[in-house]
Amino acid sequence: MTLRAAVTRRAALAIAGLATLIAVAPGAASAAAADPRTPIVFVHGNGDSAAEWMVTMWRWESNGYPRDLLFAVNLRNPTANPLADEPSPGTSTTEAAERQLSDYVDGVLERTGAKKVAFIGNSRGANIIRNFVKLGGGDKVTSHVVLGGGVNHGAFDIPGLLPTAEFNGASAFMQSLNTPSEVVPGVDFLTIRSDFFDKYAQPDGRFIVGFPGIPTNISYDAPELKGAKNLVFRGIDHRETATSRAAFEAAFEFITGDEPRRHLIVEERRPRLSGVVTGVTAGLYDNIPAKGADLKIFKIDRRSGTRIGAAVYRETTDEDGRWGPFVADADTYYEFLLKVPGKPTTHIYRQPFLRGSKFVHLRPAMNVKDPDEGSVVVLSRPAGYFGVEDTLLFDGARPAFSTDKVPNVVAVTVRTPFRKTSHLARFGDETLGLRNWPKGHVAIAEFND
Repeated sequence: MTLRAAVTRRAALAIAGLATLIAVAPGAASAAAADPRTPIVFVHGNGDSAAEWMVTMWRWESNGYPRDLLFAVNLRNPTANPLADEPSPGTSTTEAAERQLSDYVDGVLERTGAKKVAFIGNSRGANIIRNFVKLGGGDKVTSHVVLGGGVNHGAFDIPGLLPTAEFNGASAFMQSLNTPSEVVPGVDFLTIRSDFFDKYAQPDGRFIVGFPGIPTNISYDAPELKGAKNLVFRGIDHRETATSRAAFEAAFEFITGDEPRRHLIVEERRPRLSGVVTGVTAGLYDNIPAKGADLKIFKIDRRSGTRIGAAVYRETTDEDGRWGPFVADADTYYEFLLKVPGKPTTHIYRQPFLRGSKFVHLRPAMNVKDPDEGSVVVLSRPAGYFGVEDTLLFDGARPAFSTDKVPNVVAVTVRTPFRKTSHLARFGDETLGLRNWPKGHVAIAEFND
């Protein structure tokens, strides 16, 4: 289904609420509403970027929350260090991630003049927020914490397996977050989890690389916290616990004390777009600004991906990696042509932008093995996972990807021969046309619901 309609893609879910609330686990009493000028700080998950929150921010704005009070941190090395006691290039330790968040919050408070912030986090973002609030003194500047799909008791709890890993519930780090209390006095906590479909809250270890069939010693309720308000929604995946409309509605009411007035995104006819171009460190995506990246933006035909005229925007990034602003049209499909030194030339095909955003961050494609004759296409969904119940088609056929009942695939790579000059990708009811490109290029069809 289309982003413009702002509904999820699983037909089994109730359209009225996007996902069905099936339980409210015992926890804290209802939270007090935050001050109406409280800044919201969004914290992304492992390997992700602040761009994960673009559509969620549109929902907040469409319900009257000022854009200048919505912030999203972009952690420089967003992937967790596999073992806390062993350095790993391109990753960050729990301490480094907490320091970055602390510095970011200092900047938000200085910029806005506010005394406190509210947090919304996903996945690893929960660890970083809780580390700051509980162990980093952040409780003094925090009013509310909302954690979607938080790995609050680890993705596994096995003392002898990766014993110092951040995501091991038996690790010293995780124990420090959960003892003696799982929440922090004076701060209101809300957790949101899936009933059975969060890939990192599974009793079986098949999503922990190399450990299918091994018990994780955690269960579907692992994201919950004692002392928090805990919500359970049917059918949502790991990222949708934070990025879906249902998650937005729950977070909005928890923080503001009011239900959202609008369920659909209010469009801007001429949205202003900007962001940062980032790169790769040691084979992992980073959020470090990429200097010297060339960006061109083209209007395209939505069915074929064919460019309509010359580039409507051009930029070569400086040290800060920033691009924009670019004034787009809310009814136009675009190709972002990105050239980052040492990476494949990347063609990103995007649905219309319904509103403006400062968080249209761009990453080049990873180096991939090109087919002898043909091109590489990546079907991507930054705000969620592809699953067996989803309609995902490439030129009318379902591409090969995981058939596990738990949605667990963020991107599907297709290698296609050159017999066609263009392709049509479909996710739900939304389609994106894109072009074939030669060796050394990667086309990305990005769906943002």
